[in-house]
Amino acid sequence: MHIYDSVKKTKLPFKSIVPRKASIYVCGPTVYDDAHLGHARSSLSFDLLARTLKALGYEVTMGKNFTDIDDKIIKKVQATGKSLEEITTHYIKRYKEDMRALGVSEADIEPKATESLEAIESMIQGLIDKDIAYVVSSGDVYFDTSKDPNYGAISHKVTDDEENQSRVEHNPEKRNPKDFALWKACSSQDDICFEMPFSKGRPGWHIECSAMIEKHFEGNSEYSIDIHGGGADLLFPHHENEASQSRCATGHELAKYWMHNGFVNIDGEKMSKSLGNSFFVKDALKVYDGEILRNYLISVHYRNDFNFNEEDLLHSKKRLDRLYRLKKRVTPTKASKPNIAFQKDVLKAMSDDLNISVALARVEQMISETNDKLDENPKDKGLKKETLANIKFIYNLLGIGGKEPFSYFQIGIDKETKAKIEALIEARDIAKKEKDYAKADTIRNELSSMDIAIMDTANGTVWEKI
Repeated sequence: MHIYDSVKKTKLPFKSIVPRKASIYVCGPTVYDDAHLGHARSSLSFDLLARTLKALGYEVTMGKNFTDIDDKIIKKVQATGKSLEEITTHYIKRYKEDMRALGVSEADIEPKATESLEAIESMIQGLIDKDIAYVVSSGDVYFDTSKDPNYGAISHKVTDDEENQSRVEHNPEKRNPKDFALWKACSSQDDICFEMPFSKGRPGWHIECSAMIEKHFEGNSEYSIDIHGGGADLLFPHHENEASQSRCATGHELAKYWMHNGFVNIDGEKMSKSLGNSFFVKDALKVYDGEILRNYLISVHYRNDFNFNEEDLLHSKKRLDRLYRLKKRVTPTKASKPNIAFQKDVLKAMSDDLNISVALARVEQMISETNDKLDENPKDKGLKKETLANIKFIYNLLGIGGKEPFSYFQIGIDKETKAKIEALIEARDIAKKEKDYAKADTIRNELSSMDIAIMDTANGTVWEKI
């Protein structure tokens, strides 16, 4: 396995801290609103990473946090009159539902900031004791960036850019302009705060991830985890600050490798709520099945920016249709073992920094070659069994192709229309039993006019949308 390390800016061979075990931590959402396509892109990128490492024989432990205390969440509390727990529980549930629909496996560790306060306090207090963090008169606690000679080593840039530093508190008592808040003291009676020795307040954005990683992962004397991941927008200041405070608190580096996925653009424009073109996953799922969305969103290499548009999505769906038509062609049968050469080729591609383009091209090649062979010998049982095993392998690795093929081709048909189709098929079955073939043909023609194709099998009549 080779992965592109964002810090060293090159592909590196993956050598885990503990042989055959891989620890991954991905920055999760701040839960004050529904998940958007940026969240989906990040989740899918690291879901592919975890699936690939598992296919290569690694025991993978994935951690993904939920930021459930934040200025934006507090504003939502004040605007809605709901409690912090009501809001965060609701959006965590919605996030998980959306990711599940996209076929993203749940993380093994899913810590929340509010449930990690003891670990956060311990890390902050340790930094204060070393005089690497300091308390100002307001009760805020800041990290002194000048105490870390390696500050800037992660992102290779240190800037006061206001957009990137949007979550950094500006305070005249800061020792250095780049110092960032580890702890924010209560600012008003409406604030949501927690009691700590240094002040009553809440954690800063960066400290929670460092504390959670130290709490849940063992690491070794050099690194806390193997891979730290997230969106490219988190490289600075979030990951830079995480790495710095962890380095100073523990005496070792936070992660051996850093991986970042690209942005999501809609029709070429960077997705940003401030631009008013945010695209929620829940809205996309109303129009497209989760697997169709997944297939589209993973089709571009994770490090590249993704330009979301419906024309490309529909083109991507046609590729997925081809996989399911092949699956339908070899069903029903029992899977044997995947073709060794095919399996090796796809895994080789995904082992090259998740080279999805090469992997999907090899899948396309397998589909074409198998269809040609089945055209020559439609009853080749061995080939059918191997093909079904190939598709199971694709599903385990890429998360596509796992549905029953006929049900896949029924996607997008509402319950009322489905009930009508089922009723017509039942009426046709009755007509055939009564040897009223003219009526049976009339019903078939009616279904055909609805763009519904039917197939009589040993297990009954199956149907699909043409």
